[in-house]
Amino acid sequence: MPRPSANDIATAALPRISHGRGVYLWDTDGKQYIDGSGGPAVFSVGHGDVRVNKAVAEQMGKVAYGYRYLFTADPLEEMSERICKATGLADMVYTTSGSEAVESAVKIALQYHFDKGDPARVKFIARKRSWHGNTMMATALSGFEDRQRAFAGALPVVGRVSAANAYRLPAGVSREGLVAHLAAELEAEIQRLGSETVAAFIFEPVVGAAGGALPAPEGYAKATAEVCRRHGVLVICDEVMCGSGRTGVWRASEEDGITADIITVAKSLSGGYLPLGAAVYTQEIADVMAAGHGGPLTGHTYTGHTACLAAGVAVQRIIEEEGLLARIRDKGPRWQADLRARLAHLPQVGDVRGRGFFIGVEVVADPETKIPFDASLGVNGRIRAEALKRGLICYPSGGHVDGAAGDTLILAPPFNASDAELDEIADKLVETLETVIAGVAGQ
Repeated sequence: MPRPSANDIATAALPRISHGRGVYLWDTDGKQYIDGSGGPAVFSVGHGDVRVNKAVAEQMGKVAYGYRYLFTADPLEEMSERICKATGLADMVYTTSGSEAVESAVKIALQYHFDKGDPARVKFIARKRSWHGNTMMATALSGFEDRQRAFAGALPVVGRVSAANAYRLPAGVSREGLVAHLAAELEAEIQRLGSETVAAFIFEPVVGAAGGALPAPEGYAKATAEVCRRHGVLVICDEVMCGSGRTGVWRASEEDGITADIITVAKSLSGGYLPLGAAVYTQEIADVMAAGHGGPLTGHTYTGHTACLAAGVAVQRIIEEEGLLARIRDKGPRWQADLRARLAHLPQVGDVRGRGFFIGVEVVADPETKIPFDASLGVNGRIRAEALKRGLICYPSGGHVDGAAGDTLILAPPFNASDAELDEIADKLVETLETVIAGVAGQ
């Protein structure tokens, strides 16, 4: 019997969702799934929380949506205060997705330079093997070949530097020399493009879908930010996936010791209850845009949607009141160590990494050389299918090694997942990987 192709696995019929409570979801056939990845690292307080649902219903009962450019609103004011306090930044443009947040960040950077009298700064630099969203500019910024290929001819040109990957070092570079190498590479790219033409450098403090919860090495953010500052280049931290508390601190880049000029947030901000994101920026940027055009020129019809903000405020209150970030800081490192120990008998598990409740697992064909499985085997698709079969939701991805090969998966459970639920996720993941690796090895 011929083995199923990667495409067969990817296009298999999906279960139909029925309902969710806490860390669990059920399909219409009654099968239960534990949400080990929070969907795509979205769900921060689980599913069906009555407090969030009540807050949304109460807001809908008053008014669903007061147009941001005609009205302010209590949820908007509270969320803005919370974000400014959590990030140390000054103002924001609200969106209804992470992609829109990145697009807004790009426009804010461009407007800042224009209003400052530096209109030639229109170029951006991003990293290889990154993912910044589905709009055209966000896709252009991304270094995710298989998600770009169909649109490549129409994408704006973006400067590119290497991924910050301590597991897969550049040829001839040691772990100890990696940060200096990457900082020098960024400086060379800025100079190649013309430092007077570069608007911003964008990076994910912990790479999500494109890298499998891959954190930058210690010192990387400080070193690259220093390069940017020296050349008048803004720093944009894309924290759509890794931010809003996912790593145990609200602003993921805080752990890297920097404050970016602009950060993007979404996903865990409103925990999946309603769509919400934001591009958040410094007081300096706010002042320059206010003097130039009276404020940011970017915005959307649903910017600051009232009911979405009510959902976000309710989620953020729960996180604060229940001390969930402190729980992640305490439990996250221990859970990651536990996962590493549980998977130690599988040599094909090449790396277990991440921060807090944002953990990545990379599987390889050869643990010594780190050669990935052949892309035709569709290993990440097999992991997804086997995990669902066993009632586990995780987030597999592929192509991070050469644009085609390379298999990772992400675990990003709700912040309030219990110890027993984290154990269940781990148990099902071990069973999934044992089965998939044995199946691939037997072919």
